[in-house]
Formats: sequence, structure tokens, C-alpha cells
Amino acid sequence: MAAPKKGRRQGTQGKPGRTLVFILIALVALTGGMFLSGHTTPRLGIDLAGGTSITLQAKNEPGQKNAINETNMNTAVDIINKRVNGLGVSEAEVQTQGSENIIVNIPKGTNAKQAREQVGTTAQLFFRPVIARQPSAPVDGGKDKGDKDKKDKQGSSPTPGASDKGTDKDGDKDGKGDKSTDESASPSSTPTTQGRSVTDGLKDEPTPSGKSSDKPQGKKDETPKPDPTGDPSAKLQEQFAKLDCTDPKVRTKIKEGVKPSDPVVACGKDSDGNWNKFILGPSEVSGKEVDDAKAVFDTTGAAGWKVTMDFSKTGTKQFGEITGKLAGKQSPQNEFGIVMDGEVVSWPFVQQALTGGQAEISGSFDQDEAKDLANILSYGALPLTFKEQSVTTVSAALGGEQLHAGLIAGAIGLALVIIYLVAYYRGLALIAIASLGVSAALTYTIMTLLGPTIKFALNLPAVCGAIVAIGITADSFIVYFERIRDEIREGRTLRPAVERAWPRARRTILVSDFVSFLAAAVLFVVTVGKVQGFAFTLGLTTLLDVVVVFFFTKPLMTIMARKKFFAGGHKWSGLDPKRLGVTPPLRRTRRASAPAAPVDPKEA
Repeated sequence: MAAPKKGRRQGTQGKPGRTLVFILIALVALTGGMFLSGHTTPRLGIDLAGGTSITLQAKNEPGQKNAINETNMNTAVDIINKRVNGLGVSEAEVQTQGSENIIVNIPKGTNAKQAREQVGTTAQLFFRPVIARQPSAPVDGGKDKGDKDKKDKQGSSPTPGASDKGTDKDGDKDGKGDKSTDESASPSSTPTTQGRSVTDGLKDEPTPSGKSSDKPQGKKDETPKPDPTGDPSAKLQEQFAKLDCTDPKVRTKIKEGVKPSDPVVACGKDSDGNWNKFILGPSEVSGKEVDDAKAVFDTTGAAGWKVTMDFSKTGTKQFGEITGKLAGKQSPQNEFGIVMDGEVVSWPFVQQALTGGQAEISGSFDQDEAKDLANILSYGALPLTFKEQSVTTVSAALGGEQLHAGLIAGAIGLALVIIYLVAYYRGLALIAIASLGVSAALTYTIMTLLGPTIKFALNLPAVCGAIVAIGITADSFIVYFERIRDEIREGRTLRPAVERAWPRARRTILVSDFVSFLAAAVLFVVTVGKVQGFAFTLGLTTLLDVVVVFFFTKPLMTIMARKKFFAGGHKWSGLDPKRLGVTPPLRRTRRASAPAAPVDPKEA
């Protein structure tokens, strides 16, 4: 009977060396991933690194309901993120908080006033006729090559009537490949007259009100003629020739001061990631006239994704007029540009007048592209405005001081915990300190990797959460050590005491950590702003506490129990039987009670 008990006792101890190797391999892998990613320090929040934090609250306009929903908020985040990126900001963070708030965090080195102007205005969506379109290439640095390519493709300088064969073959090869029509035939790709000037193109396009200019050719315009030196068409032609859409600063500059009633130059990127430059006529339809837009899968014609649009009464009239005029022209002047915040997001061509108040954009869409375009069209039609709730600007110097103060607070807290462990647990403190070191290493590497993956930023409340986690982790060690001491006080030696103490300590640790994690999860869900950083860090470190105790502290304690320093009850081990009030000899198993003496029946 004794042999099986010994076997079971050995089985509960398992092979702690393998467990330690496992967690050390995981730690090395995380560290290696951190260095390979190029990020060796956690991403710092605005309050530590310095910068500007803008909180925007979405508002419904009078008479509108349910405009604020998850889809529209996410679309707004994408649009605002593009605006901020247009400022040349590489580390900006735009995210939703709650159901109505958008937080924009812009790091130091950015013009805060300009950023506020960019992110605080409502998105503007317009439908503009395309007068000229060409692929865009850097003007400087690749001038000779660019000039040669243009001559090879077009044979002359860019003009509004010319179609680029490399981009517009069979209608549209640029990835937008869109057509606004109820038929599937593509328009002719034959180039129009090369000699047609930009000025003529502008005069032939519809006016902003949606009505065409039907004046006789010989009749003079009654409005005063502008100064020839300030001819807007000449300026557009020159600007179009020099336009380099691959330069973010240029793309931002051409959006400044643009009015819906003016012809403009603009940029747009196709699905292959190539930039195109445009000359666009005045806006014919505003995005506010789009009542709804949806991405649907077309099963009736050529199978594929398309975007359907429903216009308001005013929009139906305006869209019917502009599509009727564009349908009779050749590429690219049979196209209209869908312009969001000054950037062309799509440029479908038109084959016939669409007067029914409905239209569809079809072509070589995949599901994500169709949904993105539908969201952009819907967002432009929604009366969704944003109110600036708060703007917080933190200087880099103040952020550095706060980070320094947080690190000092953490160091003081850690030092106090170590002093207590050494004074009370002596040799066992070595196991606790090693476990704290592993926990700190795991926390640091994971926080560093979460920066580039989920945009996690370490702010001051998150630092406070990490400091609180020191006490939570140390508490788990204390629970286990005290259970071991209780077993020794009952007269057992260290090795069986370590194994018998673990099940009871494990239950207590799991319950304690579950309560802490539940509190962190609730705090994360019901709060917004920087408090979420505290909750996230507290929850993360609580989970890591379970990992460290199970896969490092327990196996290490099992190995140390085999060492003479601990197993022999050295006075500095923290497990000295005399200090624990135990009188030797200690027993390895439970003491067996002597059998009761038989009772004489006669005496009974």
C-alpha cells in the first residue's frame, strides 16, 4: 500500500523543469518579436509623450434620428484619420469611445490649431464632372522619365479630352472600374480631339445649379470678363501639369480654400495604389442629396459587388441632368468624380441619363471596396456633426516629468514589497523576486508589442495600473507561502508540504484574480478616456499573474524544495520549523492513529 502512495505523490510534483523551460522559451520569443518589430519601448500616450488630445461628440441635427450608430461612427473615424494623416502626422490615433465620442490623439510636433480645424468639421461629399484625368508621377526627380512616358502614351501634353490608354482602356482599368448605369456595355475608349483646350472643357460642363450652359456660340456672356492674367482655366491647366499627387503636402495644399462652385484640381488613388490627378468641374450634386447607399452582390448581370444609391427629390433632378450631359461625351469626360474632403474616391463613367432617383456603381469591386464606398456615400448624406467637447495639450516636458514621477512611484512600491518579502520570508523572497522579474518582463514585452498591433498607448493611469499589479502579484506568492508554512506547522516535511499546499493555494489565487479581472473588465466597459488605460493594464497584469504563478512560481518552488537549504529548514530559508513553532521530528505523511483496543463483551 505504501508504494502506490509514493507514486501518486511523485506524480503530483510532475516535471517542473519542463514547465520552467516552456515559460522561458515564451519569454525569449516575445523578446525576440519585440526587437524584430523595431519597437523596443512601449508606445506612450499623449499625457506622457506630449501632444494634443481632442474629444469630439457626435450630434443629431433637428428632425433626424438614429444617425449616430456604429457603422457611421467607424466611417467617421476613417475619414478623420485620413484628414489627420494629411497633416503629415505619422503617429496619430483616432478611435471611438462609447457610442457617441471620437478621441483624436495627435503627438507632439503637430500644429494643434490646424489639427482642430481638420478634425472638427463635418465631412463634405460632392459629385463633380471629370474634365481631365491622368496618372500622377513625381514632377521633380523623375521629370525626364515622366516626360518620355507621357509622349509615348499620349503624343502631346495633357488635355481634357484625351483618354489615357494605359488607364482607361475598355472604360476603366484603374481599379475603380466603375460605371454608373443600368446596362453592362462599356463606353467607347476612342480619344477625343487632342486640340481641345481646358477652357472649352470648362465652358461645356454643367453649371453648379445642375443646368447646362445652353447659350448660342455667338452670344457673349453678359457677366464681366475676368482679367486675362487671372484666367482660372489657365491657372488650372498650369496647376494640373505640375500636380504631383504622390506628395502628401501637395495633396493637402490643393484642398485649401476650395469652393463647391469652383472647378478644381484633385487627386485620387485607384485600387492598385496608384495616384491619378484630375481637373474637375463645379459640384453638380451634394452628398447630402444621397438618401441611402448600400453594397450589394449583383446576381442578375455580371456577378460581382456593386453600390446602389437612392437620391432625394432635389438630388434626383440634379443627378438626372448631369448624367444626361455626361452620357453623350467620350472618356474621360463621361465620368463624374465622387469627391470626399477634396479627394476623389471613385470616378465611374456614365452611359445614359439616370432620372429615376436611383443609380448603381458597378465594376471590379470586392466586398470590402464596395462597403467602403457605400459607407462614404452614406456618411456624406447623413446630418452627422461633431461638437468639440475638450482639447487637452500636454507639452513634451510635462509628459516627461509625469513619466519620471510614475517610474519613481513604481520603483518605490516595488522596493517596499521586496523589503517586506526579505524581512518576513527570507529565503523564499528569492523565489518571489524571481517571479516578479518574470512578470515584469512579460508585461513589458507584451505592452511593447501591443503598441504597433492594437495601438495600445501607455498613459499615466496605465502606469498606475501596473503599480497596483505589483501588490496583486505579490499577494499570490504570499498565499502560497503561507499554505506551505501551514503544512509544515502540522508536522510535514517541505516536499510533501509544497504539494499539499498547492491545491488550496491555487483555489484562493484563482478566486482572487478572477475578482480583480472582473473589476478591471467592468471598469473598462463602463468608462471612457484615460481610465480605460488603468483598467486594461490591471486586467492584463492580473492574467499574467495567473500565468506566472502556475508556470513559474509553483515549478520553481518544487525544485527548491529538493535543495538542502530549504528542505533542511535553514534559519534563513523562511521555512525554519522552530520559527514556525514546530517541534521535531517532522513526518513525511499523515500520522496513523493506533487502533482502538478491543472491548470485552463481558465488560460491555
